Amino acid sequence: MTARALIRDLAALPDGPVSVAGWVETVRDQKKVQFVVLRDESGAVQLVNPRTVGEDGTVVADEPATTISGLSQGTFVRATGELKHDERVKLGGIEIKLTSLTVETAAIPETPIAADSGIDKRMDWRFLDLREPKHNLIFRVQTTFEHALRQYWVENGFIEIHTPKLMASPSESRAELFQLDYFETTAYLAQSPQLFKQMAQAAGFGRVFEIGPAFRADPSFTSRHATEFTSVDSEISWIDSHEDVMKLHEELIVAGFTAVKDKHGEEIERLFGVEVTVPTTPFPRIPLAEAKRIVAERGYEVPRADDDMDPEGERQISAYVQETYGHEFVFLTDYNASIRPYYHMRHEDDPTLTKSYDLIFNGVEISTGAQREHRVDILAEQAKEKGLDVEELDLSFFEYGIPPHGGFGMGLARVLMLMLHLSNLRETTYLFRGPTRLTP
Repeated sequence: MTARALIRDLAALPDGPVSVAGWVETVRDQKKVQFVVLRDESGAVQLVNPRTVGEDGTVVADEPATTISGLSQGTFVRATGELKHDERVKLGGIEIKLTSLTVETAAIPETPIAADSGIDKRMDWRFLDLREPKHNLIFRVQTTFEHALRQYWVENGFIEIHTPKLMASPSESRAELFQLDYFETTAYLAQSPQLFKQMAQAAGFGRVFEIGPAFRADPSFTSRHATEFTSVDSEISWIDSHEDVMKLHEELIVAGFTAVKDKHGEEIERLFGVEVTVPTTPFPRIPLAEAKRIVAERGYEVPRADDDMDPEGERQISAYVQETYGHEFVFLTDYNASIRPYYHMRHEDDPTLTKSYDLIFNGVEISTGAQREHRVDILAEQAKEKGLDVEELDLSFFEYGIPPHGGFGMGLARVLMLMLHLSNLRETTYLFRGPTRLTP
């Protein structure tokens, strides 16, 4: 039996016997010849079956003609035949003249979604939605992007960790926290790997990274929020300030975008109409107070009661950065301590400000990073200021020594959404989870 070939590899093969497998995309069942467009995970190819015609001119009901006539869209089949290179064939300049066709699993003829279906309907039938080449590409881009990040980390001496997602106490605060029964006690789903990343610094790991799930009981229904998401995290020891974290962060982004552009740039441009731009370094850095002044000068006053920036403010400052620097990224730095977690270090000369940043990409926040407070007495005091129970947080590992350190957490789906200029992170999440979605 001829080994299965991936469709993307057929163009490099000589004319001759070949075997492929995939699902049926379209069927043209004509009197003299049948055409089937077969798609697999790598591409699409045209299968051709000339019909057998009797001496009296009638079409003979033989195989594989009878099987082809009964095919429905989405049916998974195996096909063998003769590969032929023919520049007249619009689909890749190749086709396969069939000798046999075997149905592995037949699909229901009525397809529940169409090209113009709304996103919620498409999410209901996500496994069908992902058969679309455009949607398939998103997750090949994701794979390339993650691989490039890992390659950077490994080549620079980082250690990969896998932190628990079941916790005895909240990882950040009790806000947006999922709670569940755990035998005779209560457990919580990790909002982030924050304390575990810092524990690795106390363990002497030095540089760590993790790509894993995080959970937020956030009732938001925006295009940017999910209750379960993939978080890209990194933490490093012996830093002087959050500037060291920003330098790491921008180098990672450049590595990821370079790999995506090199491998998928042309296909992204063809299917999404988007040119992937590898950002230059250093990324622009603007203190938050200055960013608010710039936004105000552009005619927008941030209406928040607290000291934070709002989504429209982030869009405005991104527009300014694009106009001024020609850059898609900007670090907003030095956030007020009132709106930052207890573990962010504060400036020595102004304790109302933290050594922290948000990374804004095309008008949307994708990440928060900071230098952490490593001095346990100050850390405990800052936790108390936030109204947190220090005993519940269990900061005991700080008492055994820990170096100055910092890091960031970044939402993977948001990065991909903005890279491909999509409007909703549901598009870049394999199986989305939100306040009203637990299936499929």
